[in-house]
Amino acid sequence: MLKRFIAEVLGTFVLVFIGTTTAVLTGGNLLATALAFGMALTAIIYALGGISGGHFNPAVSLGQWIAKKISLVEFGFYALAQLVGALLGTVLLWVFTDFQTANLGANQLAPMFEAADLGLLVGLLTEVVLTFIFVFVILRVTKDEDKAPIAGLVIGLTLTMAVIAGFMITGGSLNPARSIAPALFQGGKALEQVWFYIVGPLVGGALAGVVANYLHAEE
Repeated sequence: MLKRFIAEVLGTFVLVFIGTTTAVLTGGNLLATALAFGMALTAIIYALGGISGGHFNPAVSLGQWIAKKISLVEFGFYALAQLVGALLGTVLLWVFTDFQTANLGANQLAPMFEAADLGLLVGLLTEVVLTFIFVFVILRVTKDEDKAPIAGLVIGLTLTMAVIAGFMITGGSLNPARSIAPALFQGGKALEQVWFYIVGPLVGGALAGVVANYLHAEE
Protein backbone atom coordinates (compact mmCIF):
# COMPACT_ATOMS: atom_id res chain seq x y z
CA MET A 1 0.00 0.00 0.00
CA LEU A 2 2.86 2.39 0.76
CA LYS A 3 4.43 1.76 -2.63
CA ARG A 4 1.08 2.38 -4.32
CA PHE A 5 0.62 5.59 -2.34
CA ILE A 6 4.07 6.83 -3.35
CA ALA A 7 3.44 5.88 -6.99
CA GLU A 8 0.16 7.83 -7.07
CA VAL A 9 1.75 10.84 -5.36
CA LEU A 10 4.70 10.84 -7.75
CA GLY A 11 2.60 10.25 -10.86
CA THR A 12 0.08 12.97 -10.03
CA PHE A 13 2.91 15.34 -9.17
CA VAL A 14 4.47 14.80 -12.61
CA LEU A 15 1.13 15.14 -14.41
CA VAL A 16 0.14 18.38 -12.67
CA PHE A 17 3.58 19.96 -12.71
CA ILE A 18 4.28 19.24 -16.40
CA GLY A 19 0.78 20.17 -17.53
CA THR A 20 0.29 23.36 -15.55
CA THR A 21 3.86 24.57 -16.07
CA THR A 22 3.41 24.20 -19.82
CA ALA A 23 0.08 26.04 -19.67
CA VAL A 24 1.58 28.92 -17.69
CA LEU A 25 4.83 29.30 -19.65
CA THR A 26 3.14 29.08 -23.07
CA GLY A 27 0.46 31.59 -22.16
CA GLY A 28 -2.26 28.97 -22.23
CA ASN A 29 -1.40 27.51 -25.65
CA LEU A 30 -4.06 24.90 -26.37
CA LEU A 31 -1.99 22.36 -28.32
CA ALA A 32 1.09 22.62 -26.11
CA THR A 33 -0.97 22.21 -22.94
CA ALA A 34 -3.00 19.27 -24.27
CA LEU A 35 0.14 17.49 -25.49
CA ALA A 36 1.94 18.14 -22.20
CA PHE A 37 -0.86 16.56 -20.16
CA GLY A 38 -1.29 13.65 -22.57
CA MET A 39 2.41 12.88 -22.94
CA ALA A 40 3.03 13.21 -19.20
CA LEU A 41 0.19 10.79 -18.49
CA THR A 42 1.51 8.29 -21.05
CA ALA A 43 4.99 8.42 -19.51
CA ILE A 44 3.88 7.95 -15.91
CA ILE A 45 1.47 5.14 -16.79
CA TYR A 46 4.34 3.16 -18.30
CA ALA A 47 6.68 4.14 -15.46
CA LEU A 48 4.36 3.62 -12.49
CA GLY A 49 1.22 1.86 -13.69
CA GLY A 50 2.58 -1.54 -12.76
CA ILE A 51 2.76 -0.45 -9.11
CA SER A 52 -0.52 1.37 -8.49
CA GLY A 53 -2.56 0.81 -11.64
CA GLY A 54 -1.74 4.31 -12.85
CA HIS A 55 -4.83 6.29 -11.85
CA PHE A 56 -3.39 9.73 -10.95
CA ASN A 57 -6.93 11.13 -10.88
CA PRO A 58 -9.76 10.74 -8.32
CA ALA A 59 -12.31 10.44 -11.15
CA VAL A 60 -10.39 7.46 -12.56
CA SER A 61 -10.17 5.89 -9.10
CA LEU A 62 -13.92 6.37 -8.59
CA GLY A 63 -14.61 4.67 -11.92
CA GLN A 64 -12.30 1.83 -10.91
CA TRP A 65 -14.18 1.43 -7.61
CA ILE A 66 -17.57 1.32 -9.32
CA ALA A 67 -16.12 -1.17 -11.81
CA LYS A 68 -15.15 -3.23 -8.73
CA LYS A 69 -11.43 -3.11 -9.41
CA ILE A 70 -10.57 -1.43 -6.10
CA SER A 71 -12.27 -1.17 -2.70
CA LEU A 72 -13.88 1.95 -1.23
CA VAL A 73 -11.00 2.25 1.24
CA GLU A 74 -8.53 2.05 -1.63
CA PHE A 75 -10.46 4.77 -3.47
CA GLY A 76 -10.06 7.13 -0.50
CA PHE A 77 -6.42 6.14 -0.18
CA TYR A 78 -5.77 6.84 -3.87
CA ALA A 79 -7.66 10.16 -3.83
CA LEU A 80 -5.57 11.37 -0.88
CA ALA A 81 -2.33 10.41 -2.63
CA GLN A 82 -3.45 12.18 -5.81
CA LEU A 83 -4.31 15.37 -3.96
CA VAL A 84 -0.92 15.34 -2.22
CA GLY A 85 0.85 14.85 -5.56
CA ALA A 86 -1.13 17.65 -7.20
CA LEU A 87 -0.33 20.02 -4.33
CA LEU A 88 3.37 19.22 -4.62
CA GLY A 89 3.27 19.91 -8.35
CA THR A 90 1.59 23.26 -7.76
CA VAL A 91 4.03 24.20 -4.99
CA LEU A 92 6.97 23.58 -7.33
CA LEU A 93 5.36 25.70 -10.06
CA TRP A 94 4.70 28.40 -7.44
CA VAL A 95 8.41 28.40 -6.61
CA PHE A 96 9.35 28.56 -10.30
CA THR A 97 7.09 31.59 -10.79
CA ASP A 98 8.83 33.45 -7.94
CA PHE A 99 5.98 32.80 -5.49
CA GLN A 100 3.40 34.61 -7.61
CA THR A 101 -0.19 33.35 -7.29
CA ALA A 102 -1.86 35.23 -10.13
CA ASN A 103 -1.44 32.35 -12.60
CA LEU A 104 -0.63 28.81 -11.56
CA GLY A 105 -2.61 27.08 -14.29
CA ALA A 106 -5.89 26.85 -12.38
CA ASN A 107 -8.97 25.89 -14.36
CA GLN A 108 -11.67 28.50 -14.87
CA LEU A 109 -14.78 28.72 -16.98
CA ALA A 110 -14.11 30.73 -20.15
CA PRO A 111 -15.37 34.36 -19.92
CA MET A 112 -17.83 33.89 -22.80
CA PHE A 113 -19.54 31.10 -20.85
CA GLU A 114 -19.36 32.93 -17.52
CA ALA A 115 -21.55 35.64 -19.00
CA ALA A 116 -24.10 33.20 -20.43
CA ASP A 117 -27.23 32.22 -18.51
CA LEU A 118 -26.46 28.51 -18.81
CA GLY A 119 -22.67 28.94 -18.85
CA LEU A 120 -22.06 27.11 -15.59
CA LEU A 121 -24.26 24.22 -16.70
CA VAL A 122 -22.37 24.02 -20.00
CA GLY A 123 -19.09 23.94 -18.08
CA LEU A 124 -20.35 21.24 -15.74
CA LEU A 125 -21.65 19.09 -18.60
CA THR A 126 -18.37 19.53 -20.47
CA GLU A 127 -16.44 18.09 -17.54
CA VAL A 128 -18.96 15.27 -17.06
CA VAL A 129 -18.97 14.20 -20.71
CA LEU A 130 -15.23 14.47 -21.33
CA THR A 131 -14.38 12.67 -18.09
CA PHE A 132 -16.89 9.95 -18.95
CA ILE A 133 -15.17 9.37 -22.29
CA PHE A 134 -11.72 9.42 -20.71
CA VAL A 135 -12.49 7.03 -17.85
CA PHE A 136 -14.58 4.74 -20.06
CA VAL A 137 -11.63 4.34 -22.45
CA ILE A 138 -9.36 3.55 -19.50
CA LEU A 139 -11.71 0.88 -18.16
CA ARG A 140 -12.08 -0.74 -21.57
CA VAL A 141 -8.45 -0.74 -22.72
CA THR A 142 -7.19 -2.04 -19.38
CA LYS A 143 -9.72 -4.87 -19.32
CA ASP A 144 -7.78 -7.19 -21.63
CA GLU A 145 -4.16 -8.16 -21.08
CA ASP A 146 -3.50 -8.29 -24.82
CA LYS A 147 -4.09 -4.52 -24.98
CA ALA A 148 -1.64 -3.78 -22.14
CA PRO A 149 1.32 -2.83 -24.39
CA ILE A 150 -0.64 0.00 -26.01
CA ALA A 151 -2.95 0.95 -23.13
CA GLY A 152 -0.76 3.79 -21.86
CA LEU A 153 -0.49 5.33 -25.31
CA VAL A 154 -4.25 5.10 -25.93
CA ILE A 155 -5.02 6.63 -22.54
CA GLY A 156 -2.55 9.48 -23.05
CA LEU A 157 -3.95 10.25 -26.50
CA THR A 158 -7.49 10.20 -25.11
CA LEU A 159 -6.55 12.76 -22.46
CA THR A 160 -4.93 14.92 -25.14
CA MET A 161 -8.09 14.74 -27.25
CA ALA A 162 -10.32 15.57 -24.27
CA VAL A 163 -8.22 18.53 -23.15
CA ILE A 164 -8.33 19.94 -26.69
CA ALA A 165 -12.11 19.51 -26.81
CA GLY A 166 -12.74 21.19 -23.47
CA PHE A 167 -9.93 23.73 -23.37
CA MET A 168 -11.91 26.72 -24.64
CA ILE A 169 -14.81 26.01 -22.28
CA THR A 170 -13.41 24.83 -18.95
CA GLY A 171 -9.72 24.35 -19.61
CA GLY A 172 -10.31 20.62 -19.90
CA SER A 173 -9.54 19.43 -16.37
CA LEU A 174 -11.18 15.98 -16.07
CA ASN A 175 -9.31 15.65 -12.78
CA PRO A 176 -10.42 17.06 -9.39
CA ALA A 177 -6.90 16.91 -7.92
CA ARG A 178 -5.46 18.80 -10.90
CA SER A 179 -8.04 21.59 -10.39
CA ILE A 180 -8.08 21.77 -6.59
CA ALA A 181 -4.35 22.26 -6.07
CA PRO A 182 -3.77 25.43 -8.15
CA ALA A 183 -7.17 26.85 -7.16
CA LEU A 184 -6.16 26.76 -3.49
CA PHE A 185 -3.16 28.95 -4.30
CA GLN A 186 -4.79 31.28 -6.83
CA GLY A 187 -8.06 31.85 -4.98
CA GLY A 188 -10.60 34.18 -6.57
CA LYS A 189 -12.75 32.79 -9.38
CA ALA A 190 -10.65 29.64 -9.64
CA LEU A 191 -11.54 28.72 -6.06
CA GLU A 192 -15.16 29.84 -6.42
CA GLN A 193 -15.63 27.57 -9.43
CA VAL A 194 -13.58 24.61 -8.23
CA TRP A 195 -16.70 22.80 -7.03
CA PHE A 196 -17.80 21.92 -10.55
CA TYR A 197 -14.26 20.74 -11.37
CA ILE A 198 -14.81 18.28 -8.53
CA VAL A 199 -18.45 17.34 -9.18
CA GLY A 200 -18.24 17.14 -12.99
CA PRO A 201 -15.29 14.73 -13.27
CA LEU A 202 -16.52 12.56 -10.39
CA VAL A 203 -19.96 12.22 -11.99
CA GLY A 204 -18.35 11.45 -15.35
CA GLY A 205 -16.03 8.87 -13.80
CA ALA A 206 -18.90 7.23 -11.93
CA LEU A 207 -21.05 7.01 -15.07
CA ALA A 208 -18.12 5.47 -16.94
CA GLY A 209 -17.83 2.81 -14.25
CA VAL A 210 -21.54 2.01 -14.47
CA VAL A 211 -21.54 1.72 -18.29
CA ALA A 212 -18.31 -0.29 -18.31
CA ASN A 213 -19.80 -2.70 -15.75
CA TYR A 214 -22.89 -3.17 -17.90
CA LEU A 215 -20.89 -3.84 -21.05
CA HIS A 216 -18.55 -6.24 -19.24
CA ALA A 217 -21.58 -8.21 -18.04
CA GLU A 218 -22.87 -8.47 -21.61
CA GLU A 219 -19.62 -9.88 -22.99
